[in-house]
Amino acid sequence: MDPAIILVFIVVLMALSFDFINGFHDTANAIATSISTKALTPRIAIILASTMNLVGALTFTGVAKTIGGQIADPFVLENGLVVVLVALISAIFWNLVTWYYGIPSSSSHALIGSLAGAVVTAAGLSGVNLAGFVNIIEALILSPFVAFAVGYVIMSVLRFFFKNANPQPTNRGFRLLQIFTAAFQAFSHGTNDAQKSMGIITFALIAGGLHTTLDIPFWVKLSCAIAMALGTSVGGWRIIKTVGGKIIKLQPMSGFASDVTSATVILTATALGQPVSTTHVISSAIMGVGSAKSFYSVKWGTAQKMVTAWLITLPITSFIAGLLYLVAAIFI
Repeated sequence: MDPAIILVFIVVLMALSFDFINGFHDTANAIATSISTKALTPRIAIILASTMNLVGALTFTGVAKTIGGQIADPFVLENGLVVVLVALISAIFWNLVTWYYGIPSSSSHALIGSLAGAVVTAAGLSGVNLAGFVNIIEALILSPFVAFAVGYVIMSVLRFFFKNANPQPTNRGFRLLQIFTAAFQAFSHGTNDAQKSMGIITFALIAGGLHTTLDIPFWVKLSCAIAMALGTSVGGWRIIKTVGGKIIKLQPMSGFASDVTSATVILTATALGQPVSTTHVISSAIMGVGSAKSFYSVKWGTAQKMVTAWLITLPITSFIAGLLYLVAAIFI
């Protein structure tokens, strides 16, 4: 069998593994608020999230095309299959490390940092599509600030309208609404995060000479959607605990506000074809909502640890992927 075919097969398996890990790593963020406020039981929340992730993953392809073609050109990149393989290994390694320690790090940053690091090591800075890469980084940086601001505004409006409301029926009503916002949240997550693996697989297919356009084959969409849904069904309890309770003490109203905020920001980015970090967006939305209640209600120590993880992910994964490529190059 052609070695390139074997390598493509390995890359596809690794990409689906990344998607599976992403499912229990990042989807934990999507359902953490509804579990924390007791709007949903953990079992029901995971079933709902798995289903809606699957639906969301099959709905859009713009982000996949961005990942597949804007960081580097798969049609001309030398050793493109090896580049993708080491990038996936690096991203998976970092996801597992941060998951083990319960840190809501970004799978998006890990994947994009790893791919960029592998490309630079393989082809130099000229191998990176600078305009496309900067465009992606801008979206990754801007989206948390947007989520914080929108969360602050939405929570401020809700507090104004419900300031004299009876707490018990108000909480009951927002818990009911959180069932729908949790579904919306999981759907938006699927529309953005699952597409990143679709883009990586398409990149590999082109580099291996098995595909000629950036259009995403249906089998790629379906397999990535299923892998993420299966990963979601496993759950990520360490990260649920961090996001659901260690940033602020969530109430049904604040949980509703953060869900609506993050889902809207993520879905808007998807519609624009921009990959964003669902982890960053969800955590920033919770911080914005908490700040609207009281600046001191936000546990800024936990937030600082998250930001630190966010900042180091790109450079660390770039370095790991570059190092892995150098090792792989010995055998090429």
